[in-house]
Amino acid sequence: MEFHPIERAPAAFQQTVTAAEVRAMCHRAFGGEVRVASAVELGWGTYNSTYRVDIGADRPVILRVAPEPAKQFRIERELMRNEYASTPYLAPLGPLLPRTLAVDFTHEVVGRDYVFQTMLDGIPAPEGLGAYPRVEWASFFGQMGEIARRIHDVRGTRFGPVYGPAYATWSETVIAYLDDTAADLDDVGLDAADVREVAALAAHQRGVLDEVASPRLLHGDLWTVNVMIDPAASRPTITGVIDGDRAMWGDPAADWTIYRAGRRPGTERDAFWEAYGPPTSTPAAATRALFYRARHIGASRLERHRLENRRDLPETYDDLREVLTHLTR
Repeated sequence: MEFHPIERAPAAFQQTVTAAEVRAMCHRAFGGEVRVASAVELGWGTYNSTYRVDIGADRPVILRVAPEPAKQFRIERELMRNEYASTPYLAPLGPLLPRTLAVDFTHEVVGRDYVFQTMLDGIPAPEGLGAYPRVEWASFFGQMGEIARRIHDVRGTRFGPVYGPAYATWSETVIAYLDDTAADLDDVGLDAADVREVAALAAHQRGVLDEVASPRLLHGDLWTVNVMIDPAASRPTITGVIDGDRAMWGDPAADWTIYRAGRRPGTERDAFWEAYGPPTSTPAAATRALFYRARHIGASRLERHRLENRRDLPETYDDLREVLTHLTR
């Protein structure tokens, strides 16, 4: 078996599995007679470890291995199980989703969750968009808007991550996430006072958050890095959507997709809103958007710490200070 892992420092968050473990996972999933020809670790993503595995089928399969449980933050706990639970609700995306071939959460083969999926056609959008003139990017963001709308139209019965825990109200969900973020920041030795201040304000303004009474499905991480495109198409064409591990029930305006789409008005991203529909523009919606922005900033602070991106870490404190200034006016 040819095995090509990505070499990382011993203290790095992402750690490869061994060739023997890959072989054992394949045998459990597909049978002991399967011959594993090769496994190549891919550089996609910064959380799970992802491999393209040749098991002699018509095309390779994708193996995704979660981090060790002890390394997972509270706000990212059991994300692979959450993605697995969310798959039936993402059915409106149809062939854009990879199919699950096998999944193992027993930790009997390796002490980490793992899943085998079909390999989607295409290449990651960040690798392919640059081949097109900027004017063509509008069609890409229009497709993103259509996909986000299909996801957000799915209704749920309670709030929170699809896998759980479940909450009766949206305010409980937002406050719990902020509290967990603050606790995670404490664990890694980062100042969490500003996140706790936002959580206290959210508790004080529960009524504004609880105007959101109908849970909708959120992808949680839908943006360019989690979209595949056809490298041979005459214009950017989305062929797949991956990494739904942060899916949850909540307010569509809180989705990472909405946050990112609104970051550069007056650019090709405006095509997103033409396909998705205009965002809600009310004072209450503006207040909720500030809480959602704080939520994203807190998560970004943790990720930058995990990636040892110390240069950009202070920016998260500046950004959250700005949010607090608006929330306390």
